[in-house]
Amino acid sequence: MTQRVDLATVMDRLAVDGLVTEYAMTVDDGDWAAYRGLFTDDGRADYRSAGGIEGEAGRVAEWLAGSVGRFAMRQHLIVNRRLRFGTLQRDTGDTAEVRADYVNPMRLAGGDGASTAPDFVCGGRYAFGLLRTPDGWRLRAVVVDEKWRRPPDPRPAPLID
Repeated sequence: MTQRVDLATVMDRLAVDGLVTEYAMTVDDGDWAAYRGLFTDDGRADYRSAGGIEGEAGRVAEWLAGSVGRFAMRQHLIVNRRLRFGTLQRDTGDTAEVRADYVNPMRLAGGDGASTAPDFVCGGRYAFGLLRTPDGWRLRAVVVDEKWRRPPDPRPAPLID
């Protein structure tokens, strides 16, 4: 019995980790339909600490599409993931919470949409609230706690000989 429980926990950990990774990739790729599909029907996201909005995931996806569109390249690096499983309806493991640090370099787009220097970089911590659904793990809440940002340096980068 213990081995089955341990295997189920490992499988849940892998599924939750995959969902967090998928979240980062959908934002980086600008796949807003896939982004919305990662959330429960009542899922919400809160980007206020990074100058954004808080609200229902579909509404936030629309805001993200407009706000990150000026960046031709985005790359979320999500690390130091701490996962805790919770209970719902007296069944251990129906909920999960992930706290994870992030670094997010982005490259501004030029007038023609192509990537151009300089880069914008920010970092902080995510709080992900997850729920096990019949379709697998889904996000109930994403809260961004931006802790720092480095705006683009307007000076041109030195040429290396």
